[in-house]
Amino acid sequence: MQKLFLAAVCAISVVFVSRAANSEPYPSRPITMIVPFGPGGPTDTIARIIAARMTTSLGQPVIIKNVAGAAGLIGVAEVAQAVPDGYTLSIGHWSTHAVNSLINPRLKGILNKLQPIATLTDNPYLILSKRTVPATDLKGLIAWLKEKGGEALSPTNGPGSAGYLIGTLFKDATHTRFQLVPYGSGIGASKEDLIAGRIDLMFDQVVTSLPLISAGLAKGYAVTAKARVTIAPDIPTVDQAGLPGFYISAWHGLWVPKGTPQAIIAKIHTAIVTALADSEVHDKLIKLGQEIPPRAEQTPDALATRQHAEIDKWRPILEASQLQAH
Repeated sequence: MQKLFLAAVCAISVVFVSRAANSEPYPSRPITMIVPFGPGGPTDTIARIIAARMTTSLGQPVIIKNVAGAAGLIGVAEVAQAVPDGYTLSIGHWSTHAVNSLINPRLKGILNKLQPIATLTDNPYLILSKRTVPATDLKGLIAWLKEKGGEALSPTNGPGSAGYLIGTLFKDATHTRFQLVPYGSGIGASKEDLIAGRIDLMFDQVVTSLPLISAGLAKGYAVTAKARVTIAPDIPTVDQAGLPGFYISAWHGLWVPKGTPQAIIAKIHTAIVTALADSEVHDKLIKLGQEIPPRAEQTPDALATRQHAEIDKWRPILEASQLQAH
């Protein structure tokens, strides 16, 4: 009897605590934004820039928590399992919240537990080659690749990596052939080989490859976007260069656990939109090679649409690579 009484008291206490929590204005305590990588990388840097401005809007600190591991899965899973009260946010990109679900089936279930809030940044890629390639434009590069007959080399970090996905899609779109060479030591080593002329073709983020082009160590042909990139206004888009519609971006977005109240989602979304419209935030992101998406693309629905489209886009390529591996 005493046990039943204690159980009833505990249950009533939980109800009262829950109601008290729900009656508190949001936010009434610090918010955690989980970065699914270690500190210092692009996602971490973007998160800190945006979180600082959100702190001003929301009146509570937005604290960055780095949860690295399993290509981002561990950090994403932590948010999916969190209480849907608006105090745990998930920042990630096209890989952590889209492409990786095609590689790791567990992530698909995790992503279903998240609610999109907004696209934060766009980060198109740059098509570049070693400096000794005779082509002066993208059409010339494509013609040169066809002449090479499959002998040209392009680096990747293995199936599922950006280099593999973009390279495979580029071959399909241009009807060219070249070899995708895996680099276990990372993108830095492949750039050294590009400069030395040991590899021929590369797909890289603009901010990290632009210095090579500016120094005459590589050639840049086009950015994989509808509009020219702010930090590289002289480089044409794929539409302008003759490969229309070849749009690829390492975009970033923000999510919360599914079940978060709409009123709280609205406050978080407003804080995001305000941050992206801030001139100081804008300038910092642009210097990182990030582009701010148009206001119409900063909605929860727009991010959900982009997320599903990204998965559909890369599924055939990854399924084909898995068949080839068996």
